[in-house]
Amino acid sequence: MKIINTKDKNFKEEFENILARAKSDIKDVSKIVTNIIDEIIENGDEALKKHIEKFDKWEFKDANELLISTNDMEKAYKNIDDELRKSLHTAYDRIKAYHEKQLPKSWIDFEDNGTILGQKVTPVDRAGLYIPGGKAAYPSSLLMNAIPALVANVKEIVVCTPAPNNEVNELLLAACHLCGVSKVYKVGGASAVAAMAYGTKTIPKVDVITGPGNIFVATAKKLVFGEVNIDMIAGPSEIGILADKNAKANYIAIDLLSQAEHDEMASSILITTCEDLARKTDIEVETYLSKLERETIARKSIDERGAIIIARDMDEAIELMNDIAPEHLEVMTENPFELLPYIKHAGAIFLGENTPEPIGDYIAGPNHTLPTGGTAKFYSPLNVENFLKKSSIISFSKKAIQSLGEPCALLADTEGLTAHAKSVRVRLENN
Repeated sequence: MKIINTKDKNFKEEFENILARAKSDIKDVSKIVTNIIDEIIENGDEALKKHIEKFDKWEFKDANELLISTNDMEKAYKNIDDELRKSLHTAYDRIKAYHEKQLPKSWIDFEDNGTILGQKVTPVDRAGLYIPGGKAAYPSSLLMNAIPALVANVKEIVVCTPAPNNEVNELLLAACHLCGVSKVYKVGGASAVAAMAYGTKTIPKVDVITGPGNIFVATAKKLVFGEVNIDMIAGPSEIGILADKNAKANYIAIDLLSQAEHDEMASSILITTCEDLARKTDIEVETYLSKLERETIARKSIDERGAIIIARDMDEAIELMNDIAPEHLEVMTENPFELLPYIKHAGAIFLGENTPEPIGDYIAGPNHTLPTGGTAKFYSPLNVENFLKKSSIISFSKKAIQSLGEPCALLADTEGLTAHAKSVRVRLENN
């Protein structure tokens, strides 16, 4: 791995390259994605047919063939290994329990003058979940996206997932059955996002689209935002690790590779105060790489987008990591909780050597759909509130409008909005 020291003359330039990891080819693919979206808007299912034949390499005569039957989902659930089914249930229960704690409440407040103010929390009617396929299938992503929607009490959940050669991962179907999802369509990429955003004869229009995907999916989500809500514009996976001399090099190495094996664009960054640990970690990474099934992918990721940074002290290390704002942040120090107050920007924070990032991917409970590319500075993990909306509640009594009406009208006067002011004063005149 590339090892750089904050004392190096060219460190600033090297670090700027790390911060630029989020720069992708969205501009290059925007035209392609815009054309796909326009075709879906204009031709609906016919466009879906064309795109699926081109990208997923299978044909269908009737668009109803895109819908996976609930019988097939139930069959997949029953056919999986008993231990695997138990693991799926354990993950489901833990994710559900965590997200139930996130539920905001509606509230009403009564003031002495008769004013009633409040907030009404309501789920969206229909949520669209994009679950990646292709290079790998991610049943865990189905759980992480469907469960918060279920906790939010969304009436209808629509799932789109690519089916290369008309094949869908059995465990993904089992997860859909476990979550009670009945509408799962074999559609992927920008076509799926467009279909859910605008609706076709077969695929219903949704109110919010969540879920990770490749650059085409991310670009499509960006372009349809406003027609529907979205969770975030997520890019390639990434991990940052803060470590001191007490950390184990082999733990760090395999955790860095746990993200590198996702895809070639993933980034894995270690920042440590210990030069000896940096050197040992580099050696361990190479040792593990040759044993990985996805060695080619992981090696390219590590070579092109991985780095080990040696910092002067932990204060500098934390400052640099906050600048990076990683999707996943592991803290492997002697007292990791002591650093927690100083960590400002990270999608998910893993504290201690016994908390590797994959624990968060599958079984811990918090959501694994996280902000990437530095967007943890302003985005949050996917959560129940992504599937909810809030309405303000306002009710004034006669006493209340007599008390607050004239200040309101004066503010309207200053903005030159005569009807606004008169709307209030006509009530003051009649009271």
